[in-house]
Amino acid sequence: MNNLKKWKILKSKMVLDNPWCQVRQDEIELPNGKIIDDYFVSIKPDVAMILPITSNREIIFVRQYRHAVGEFFLELPAGNFDPAKESAEVAAIRELREETGYIPQKFRKIATLYDKPSKDTNQIHLFLAENVSKVGEQQLDITEEIEVVFIPVESVLDKIIQREISVAGTIAALFLGLNLLNY
Repeated sequence: MNNLKKWKILKSKMVLDNPWCQVRQDEIELPNGKIIDDYFVSIKPDVAMILPITSNREIIFVRQYRHAVGEFFLELPAGNFDPAKESAEVAAIRELREETGYIPQKFRKIATLYDKPSKDTNQIHLFLAENVSKVGEQQLDITEEIEVVFIPVESVLDKIIQREISVAGTIAALFLGLNLLNY
């Protein structure tokens, strides 16, 4: 490991700078001296994701359409946030409230992971919310149409195996969070 070297950025320019999508093109020199002039990096905001569990040992999921692959997915409540404007903790509780109408009685951090560090800049901040209770209705963004789905803790592994739950960040949060709780 000590012989590994970082890539050297020779030039960098923003080739797409839109509020919804930012892409940077880097010219890099690899440790072996080779030059790559078109290495593209997606500049993405961090994500706060929350694993909400009810007092009845049910996990609250959201089912929503994901346009990039044209399918519906069962995921844990999550959303983008700007760390300069709010903390990951505040963003996670806000997303849970907005997407489901629930808030936690007990709340703690599980982990911070990188999503796809080969091409993306963002991190996923994972949280565990226990004894969640409903306090109101959903407060969805204009791009959101979300169905709230309750799944017993005991059924989650089967749902993953059957590919009913297939989003990597959600699966990571489930395994880490349920392991933390010794479920």
